[in-house]
Amino acid sequence: MTSPSNDPITAEIIQNSLQATADEMFAAMKKTAMSSIIYEVLDMGTGIMAGNGDLASSGAGIPAFIGVLDKAVKVIIDKFDGPGDIEPGDVFATNDPYYGGVTHLNDIVVAMPVFADGRIIAWTANIAHNSDVGGMAPGSLSGEATEIFQEGLRLPAIKVISAGEPIAPVFEIIKVNSRMPDVLEGDVWAAIASVRIGEKRLKELAGKYGVATFENAMTEFMDYGEQVSRTALANLPKGTFELTEEQDDGRQFNVKITIAEDEFTVDLTNNPDQSNNPVNTSRDGVMVAAQMIFKSLTDPHSPANGGSFRPIRLLTREGSVFQASEPAPIGFYYEIELRVYDLMWRCLAAHMPDKLAAGHFASVCGTFIGGIHPDTGRQYTIIEPQLGGWGASRSGDGNSAIFCGFHGETYNCPAEINEARNGLYVDRMELNLEPGGEGRFTGGRGIVMDYRIRADDGFLTAGYTRSKFPAWAADGGKDGSPNYVEFIPNEGERQRFAFVSGLATKRDDVIRVVTGNGGGLGDPKERDPELVRRDVKNGLITAERAREVYGLEV
Repeated sequence: MTSPSNDPITAEIIQNSLQATADEMFAAMKKTAMSSIIYEVLDMGTGIMAGNGDLASSGAGIPAFIGVLDKAVKVIIDKFDGPGDIEPGDVFATNDPYYGGVTHLNDIVVAMPVFADGRIIAWTANIAHNSDVGGMAPGSLSGEATEIFQEGLRLPAIKVISAGEPIAPVFEIIKVNSRMPDVLEGDVWAAIASVRIGEKRLKELAGKYGVATFENAMTEFMDYGEQVSRTALANLPKGTFELTEEQDDGRQFNVKITIAEDEFTVDLTNNPDQSNNPVNTSRDGVMVAAQMIFKSLTDPHSPANGGSFRPIRLLTREGSVFQASEPAPIGFYYEIELRVYDLMWRCLAAHMPDKLAAGHFASVCGTFIGGIHPDTGRQYTIIEPQLGGWGASRSGDGNSAIFCGFHGETYNCPAEINEARNGLYVDRMELNLEPGGEGRFTGGRGIVMDYRIRADDGFLTAGYTRSKFPAWAADGGKDGSPNYVEFIPNEGERQRFAFVSGLATKRDDVIRVVTGNGGGLGDPKERDPELVRRDVKNGLITAERAREVYGLEV
């Protein structure tokens, strides 16, 4: 007779309950947060960790955020390892990439232990982008930062609630460092509410089935995740694959991937030293990028857990752009992680054409616009990731106006919300009709979006990659088009940027966001003529462009 702790039906119920708990945590945070980047864009993630910090349920939210939570919790566990350091009702926070935060200072991880039978049986955790955590610039991001101290308040894996009681001085420090203290405080409390509801649900679950059964179910499902990954890994092409690619700023990034029967090795040791500006990332952040590619290649349809990633071996070099050393600035980490993600994708695409499409616009295209709201007199800061075009695959055209692979499962902020909450108008949002991405199958279209400023004394900060070198094509297709932001002042000359920090804006100035088209796949001359005629009819390409690229008179 099978013991209850090994009953597969019970184990499946517990696993699905973990997923449901993470989803409920996500909903709680969405409904109580104060920033539109959280409650509209959903720039956040939730998850459940085992007692030792391993990822037990991937939860909901941005894929690149889910991979952060287990790493942050393990740092907390290692730091608070003495008797009584972690008690029931405690809540911890970290945002510092050198102390478990993984990403950048805007992203605060909040984690809570789940106790049963006098010991920790699990952790609940979430992460979200906060609008302003201090630093040298509004919104806490600036391309001019030369050390992390300039990027905002650092929370190095600290306790914020002790045995259920808020540690008041900690909250005072957090608030006084922000230009938007009430918003930051509200978002932090939304995160606390989220982990608390998760803790409550997991205690109920362990009480219903027993602690031993609860823990055994998590262990078995992680072992199953490893088994699925290793089975899929055995079917991938074996060998060592390498790619060097020039970046927009002139640096050469290199990746070497070795796929063996039982191991997926990503070697990033041969790469530039860390930069003096904030285009660096932590080693844990690079691991997240490797995990996303690995999951896409092995088992993209089932939930991820700690076992799913056991076959990965990551090699980096301390002091490099992919393993920055303190106090290197790290604000635009996400563009560097995206470069790693896309580099690995491109490296393997030719060897796995059935799994990997041509390149997509591959930039978060983070756009930060702020100032004083003309109606309320209060500071506002917009944080907007942007939509763009995805690459064509061997089964069809790429998708248009989708978030990048790093930032999936989020939404663009509705124009109505932007205009109500912030000091601007959204005058335009349409598909990008610039040439690029043509092929037998075409890359998806990026977007063109216009923000019109309503008041003087505002600012623009942005950081886009794939501006000089657009999305790469495959099998003879055409490369995509570049990402860039254009500043169109009410008075003066237009300016075009890939990176810009603290640019002064005035009333009726226009900030135009242009995101790239994805790469095309296959010879354009082989495209179905009826599809070309459809594209011309729908205004996606001109008749002249159809004649030039596709050799078709329309």
